[in-house]
Amino acid sequence: MGSNSTWTAKQNKQFENALAIYDTDTPDRWHNLARAVTGKTVEEVKRHYELLVEDLDHIESGKIPLPNYKSGGGNNKGYKIMDDQEQRMKYLKLQ
Repeated sequence: MGSNSTWTAKQNKQFENALAIYDTDTPDRWHNLARAVTGKTVEEVKRHYELLVEDLDHIESGKIPLPNYKSGGGNNKGYKIMDDQEQRMKYLKLQ
């Protein structure tokens, strides 16, 4: 077992980067992911991935509302604020 079940911001970033490198077709994907995340075992990486998928499923099914970001005020630093429908359409185009 790894150090503990909590994940630091650094470990989450390592996990995200490793997911971008090791896709579902990668041989020994879970071992590669675990090696890329400091202090985590294969089992911990798999569980973290399962929780991520569950979270995405809840968000996509509407069980968790998307944040209601305020538009205007100049605080978005040039980023376009999308409404729920725009976000869903963008996601669908990525599939």
